[in-house]
Amino acid sequence: MIEVKNISKSFGENHVLKDISMICKQGETNLIIGESGSGKTVLLKSILGIHNVDTGQIIYGTENFLEMNHKEKQKIRQEIGMVFQGGALFDSSTVFENIQFPLKMFSKMSKKEISNRIRFCLDRVNLHDADHLYPSEISGGMQKRVAIARAIALNPKYLFFDEPNSGLDPKTAIVIDNLIKKLTVEFNTVTVINTHDMNSVAEIGDNIAFIYEGQKWWTGNKEEIMHSENKELNEFVFATELMRGLKNS
Repeated sequence: MIEVKNISKSFGENHVLKDISMICKQGETNLIIGESGSGKTVLLKSILGIHNVDTGQIIYGTENFLEMNHKEKQKIRQEIGMVFQGGALFDSSTVFENIQFPLKMFSKMSKKEISNRIRFCLDRVNLHDADHLYPSEISGGMQKRVAIARAIALNPKYLFFDEPNSGLDPKTAIVIDNLIKKLTVEFNTVTVINTHDMNSVAEIGDNIAFIYEGQKWWTGNKEEIMHSENKELNEFVFATELMRGLKNS
């Protein structure tokens, strides 16, 4: 579990996060949603420790991340898998080499153990025969799956995704959503997803936090969001004809 307690963050006079508290549960998908500029990306980066918050606590398990020393923070970071919005693959490295990178950097596995782990991760994302290819030789959806394989290489306790469906067509986005949900359950991770994809909300939103003007405005799950009476949430979620149709069905 990750527990966020009363965190606030400002950049100069701009108060981006205002006393936000939330709980991200293990074995479930925890979604952060909100309009551009609402503060959701700053919230995600604050939980990761990329931004230093002004006040509050961020609890990983039972320990306050903000009170840890450098060595303790490094241990937590090695338990985190991160999938960036663009995938952040190394263009000059093969799929195999991309997934190999964290294993060589942060594990004491033998060469054979590393190879076996890479095969295992590629199998989990259904990319059995792509290990020799370069990112430029595979589709955007395949690149995202490689990024996910790299994120799970060290068997993390915590998985973070920043806009995982950005740039993907709707069919591929569904594949990525289903994969994220499957891996969350299989590895029993605390999975935190920053997204504006309402299909993800409707399909895999176990726990959803709606951020509005830097505040936690609403929390619930994918069933509850369809029947919410929160004005700002409804204006955001049901902005498209498709989502309005789901609400009215």
